[in-house]
Amino acid sequence: MSYAAAPALQMAVFQRLSAWPALTGVAIHDAVPPNVTGTFVLIGPEEARDQSDKSGAGAEHQMVISVITDATGFLSIKAIAADISDALSGAPLSLSRGALVSMFFQRASARRIEEGETRRIDLTFRARVQL
Repeated sequence: MSYAAAPALQMAVFQRLSAWPALTGVAIHDAVPPNVTGTFVLIGPEEARDQSDKSGAGAEHQMVISVITDATGFLSIKAIAADISDALSGAPLSLSRGALVSMFFQRASARRIEEGETRRIDLTFRARVQL
């Protein structure tokens, strides 16, 4: 197994989301910014599993991309989550290390956090990478 392509995968996801027209004006982070208000996207936790085979090293990455807001209601962040899904599902991402074999939406979870003041949607994507 190799985790070597993880930084390249995260950078490619960030670049794809940053350039996606429907996400213009939505802040994208890889850590929760201090004193944040409004709506933002968080490239968050990731799990990787060995997917090496006789052709070489590889890994399956399950990445969580979150949409978080202090706005009332879920509709606005559901629209952003749908745009993220459109941007990443089957995306032809170019990695600086390794090659993306596939990228698929796996699941989503929408919930209230912080005593109901904040809404969060976590989208999980499965990315298969070869080195």
